[in-house]
Amino acid sequence: MTNNDDRPTRTRVTLTDISSRAWEHPADRGALVALRQLKGFDFVLRKISGLIDERAVRLQFLGSAIRVDERQFPRVHRLYTEAGSTLDVRQLPELYITNSPIWNAFTIGLDKPIIVVNSALLQGLDEEELRFILGHELGHAQSGHALYQSLLFWLMRLTGAMNWMPIGALGIRAIIAALHEWSRKAELSGDRAGLLAVQDPAVALRVQMKLASGGQLAELDTTAFLAQGTEYESSGDLRDSVLKLLLLEAQSHPLAVIRAHELRRWVDEGEYTTIVSGDYPKRQDDADASMSQEAKNAAKSYSDAFARSQDPLAKVLRDLGDGLGGVRDWVSDKLRPPR
Repeated sequence: MTNNDDRPTRTRVTLTDISSRAWEHPADRGALVALRQLKGFDFVLRKISGLIDERAVRLQFLGSAIRVDERQFPRVHRLYTEAGSTLDVRQLPELYITNSPIWNAFTIGLDKPIIVVNSALLQGLDEEELRFILGHELGHAQSGHALYQSLLFWLMRLTGAMNWMPIGALGIRAIIAALHEWSRKAELSGDRAGLLAVQDPAVALRVQMKLASGGQLAELDTTAFLAQGTEYESSGDLRDSVLKLLLLEAQSHPLAVIRAHELRRWVDEGEYTTIVSGDYPKRQDDADASMSQEAKNAAKSYSDAFARSQDPLAKVLRDLGDGLGGVRDWVSDKLRPPR
């Protein structure tokens, strides 16, 4: 594995007063803006579920993991504070390292989120790649993603209790599927925050390649890895399209090659460059964000994704739509009264 820890320190742009809306995927941002305007929603959620005891969660990690500070994992602490400074995070959540061979990190908690990084990531990532991971999790914390993750957890518990009611279980399953879709878009948001923290697209791509391969970067080829994303989106027939829908229904995270593909598209479309150039929404304007405009932006993101998709099912639906549009125009022309 190539070690990049000895590279000279890079200069990064500090994104002063940046709002989390800057990195949130449109589908994620639309839902979050709506929730932020529902005053008291988080309080109601806590009262309804009663399943997330933040004090117990913190005590669990306080007693079984290592809390990162200047004396414990000082290298990680430095990277964490630097990532927080780049994203202008005013109050850093507590950060813990837990012993686990699984390549994972997560953010948990409602009032005071904490970030947990599995030890496998420290062994498998260089400093810049770890900075990306820490920025990713800080993005989750700043966006308040733990709120709906708690809702998803509660609903999954509720589904088990309602399995004897087919109609009720189906309704809950539909909500859970929607929340999983939201969760997948939130992961894309986190990836964008991670990229803004590290400000090097090559690092972000390496992280996705390592996550997919278990760290075997020397055995991989960047062009071939990105080509996998294109092949996944476009290959196969209608059977594969249906299988992909079923595969994703219960997935909280996008597939690794798709995450890399989506982040590369975000960079190529210019939004990343615009933000690091200093043009981004500010947090003091969050209260004025338009829920209707964000809903339109979310709808447009899905529409654009559908329009450019090379998936066989999407192609059929587009062709069907074009055909129906042609029939509609023909009927309109025939029924138009003569001048």
